Amino acid sequence: MKRTTLSLIAVATALAAITGAAATTGSDADAPAAASAAARLPVERSSLLCPAPGTSELAETLYTSYTPAAAAGTPSPTASGDGDAPAAAAELRAATARLAGAADAPAEDGEKADGETEDGGEAAGDSAGAGKADGSEAAPKPVLALKQPGTPVAAEADGGDAPALLGTASGALAPGWTTQQTTTVPAGAGRGLLGISCTGPDTDFWFPGASLAGSRQDYVHLSNPDDASAVVDIELYGKDGLLKATLTEGITVPPGGSVPVLLSTLTTDKAEDVTVHVSTRAGRVGAAVRAFDEALGSDWLTASAAPASTAVLPGIPGDATSVQLVAFAPGEDDAALTVRFAGPTGTITPAGSESVRVKSGMTSVLDLADVSKGEAGSLLLSPAEDGAATPVVAALRVVRGTGEKRETAFIPAAAPVGERASVADNRDRGTLLSMAAPGAAAEVEVTASAGTRGGTPAVKKYTVKAGTTLTITAPLPEGLKGVYALTVRTLSGGPVHASRMLEVSEDGIPMFTVQNLPDDRGTVSVPTAEQDLTVLGH
Repeated sequence: MKRTTLSLIAVATALAAITGAAATTGSDADAPAAASAAARLPVERSSLLCPAPGTSELAETLYTSYTPAAAAGTPSPTASGDGDAPAAAAELRAATARLAGAADAPAEDGEKADGETEDGGEAAGDSAGAGKADGSEAAPKPVLALKQPGTPVAAEADGGDAPALLGTASGALAPGWTTQQTTTVPAGAGRGLLGISCTGPDTDFWFPGASLAGSRQDYVHLSNPDDASAVVDIELYGKDGLLKATLTEGITVPPGGSVPVLLSTLTTDKAEDVTVHVSTRAGRVGAAVRAFDEALGSDWLTASAAPASTAVLPGIPGDATSVQLVAFAPGEDDAALTVRFAGPTGTITPAGSESVRVKSGMTSVLDLADVSKGEAGSLLLSPAEDGAATPVVAALRVVRGTGEKRETAFIPAAAPVGERASVADNRDRGTLLSMAAPGAAAEVEVTASAGTRGGTPAVKKYTVKAGTTLTITAPLPEGLKGVYALTVRTLSGGPVHASRMLEVSEDGIPMFTVQNLPDDRGTVSVPTAEQDLTVLGH
């Protein structure tokens, strides 16, 4: 008999002996219980990427970073671990690809613009990218560092040289970590209020609402948080399908770097409205589109929610003078969609815009004019009665104001708030919160955090009726100093989709920006496992 056969027999005999002993000495009460259901536990690490704000020397950028305080009874991020607590930290640093020739990192609240703190110490950004004594390059100091959950921090940057930021949060600061980047450009090229909730890294993004029109200059910003290069493909789809590409080998984004790509350099074709598809061959990136219009200002276009047969686009301002729906069907089938508007009292079908047909692989546009007619609300898309449930991605291009005093912003399809969602950089004026319940009614809790320089949190509960959008002036923390964060929790009822509009009037121009509040994914499902020797007998 071969030696390997003898070895296998010996192993089997030993296992049988162990199994037999376990079976004869253990009672049913001693046997391990079936694995319990998976528990929801806080994440221990999260990442955010903020694109470079722009190139205007008139730009003023405010960064606000925040982690919501854990609800009562929530386990710590180490509840599923081995007892070694991850260090609590949440920091954003300049992307290395933009350090060369970049201006000093922004100063935090309470620091002077020249890089000196009010007590005469060194500001955090002074030595960003500076060399060590031995001649090697030092890691850049944090532009923004969060200290504790429940209290936001802020930093400012002026001019057009502010770099993209990459950040990581761990421990108690990781669950629900969010950062808002808000840039005000009062005049000239790129005029507008540009806001973006800094995104997490992923491998696939859809951006309906971009453009290659002569009046537009759109860039897609790609940021790589990892230690290896990422390779990215960008596809552009117009009303007749995929546009001919001039670049076929992919775009390399260096480790820890950020790369802006002008869309018009990717194709020689012209298209008024395009859908941008960003996907990675290797690695992962954060992606966002900076849309610039000579007449209508500029803002960030963030990715649509994942392709789905229904879509909710929350937070259309009541005074919108123009609303355009841009939709795309990424699959092989066309989509026939019913269009409805959910306002404060119910859902209506816009006259003349009751439906839209979206052909596979082609960008479709539906002009909704002033669909809100003075009442803020949300757009609801669902399969037509005679149509299949075909997945789509969608976004709204919204204009406020008239003539030369117009401003534009984008509202992509929003994922539900889910258990909890937050948005930072809310102010004592011009902050509106929209919450839509497309199906069943829902009860939500809204928490206004302390301010960056002081204040006491405030908590209010609201009921969102079925088929309506509740739009409120955001609650304020008592004694607010600085800016603050809003956290929305779904307490009961159906799904809620939410967005926050921030408006700042500048020389009669109604500048505004809209950010969605998707579930912050602050918890993950962790299955419970136990050692069970009885499996050796099966």
